[in-house]
Amino acid sequence: MQGRQLNGADIAMIRGLLAEHPDWGRSRRSVELCCRWEWRNAQGRLKDMAARPLLLKLERSGHLRLPKRRGPSPNGQRNRLVPVVAHATEPIGGALRDLRPLSVSIVAPGSGDPAEAGLFHGLLARYHYLGHRNTVGENLRYLVRDRHGRPGACALFGSAAWKCADRDAFLGWERAARQRNLQGLINNTRFLVLPWVVVPPLASHVLGLIARRIRADWQTKYGHSLQALETFVDRDRFQGTCSRAANWRRLGATRGRTRNDREHCLRAAVKDVYLSPLVKDFRRELCA
Repeated sequence: MQGRQLNGADIAMIRGLLAEHPDWGRSRRSVELCCRWEWRNAQGRLKDMAARPLLLKLERSGHLRLPKRRGPSPNGQRNRLVPVVAHATEPIGGALRDLRPLSVSIVAPGSGDPAEAGLFHGLLARYHYLGHRNTVGENLRYLVRDRHGRPGACALFGSAAWKCADRDAFLGWERAARQRNLQGLINNTRFLVLPWVVVPPLASHVLGLIARRIRADWQTKYGHSLQALETFVDRDRFQGTCSRAANWRRLGATRGRTRNDREHCLRAAVKDVYLSPLVKDFRRELCA
């Protein structure tokens, strides 16, 4: 779970922690669990945001029982109450050269410009067909503006899918190699060109700009490198044109199931699977 192999001793330790401190909140329990395991990322930070879903998964699988929540989830409240940030919606068209050079900036909620973070969140929540929820785990947010400072696109990258049959076959991933190296692959979970921007080459151009810088950005933020990017394109809505134009490789398609489909009865949209290598020897590094 969450990239960790758990055994009976681990489960017993967690049960003991819960029994000894029933008054602790979820954040305190997650931090303490990481301290006991010395569970840290490449930069030495505790992985408490990974410990929280791990505890929830253990509860769902019947291994333990967590104390009841003390109140509504703060993330749930934030997701329901996305503030509307003022932004221009005048049509943007013409040739790509008239918008260049584009600026690609990292949006850092909590430590950067709160107005930029609010704008990014609000644009995705309002104009992306999947909306936008708070992201758990390693992630990067990019806001793209044209030469006049007008927002044109948003992109969000986060954790790669734990399993994907066609992707894993293409990479030559067995289970152990995937567990070791999944952090070297990240998913473009949201990509949005704003609806009033009609510049056909813009989407693939933005994907190319991000691909050329994201390894350095990720290394700076998280202290480990990336070898490739992936994305899943809903084939009922899109044809993957901008992904192919940006030289992403189509590997196959999903099976129309969700990660929680234990009984093979939950159906989801079939999505085409695309991958963009960031280094020449991406297969060798991801299978090491």
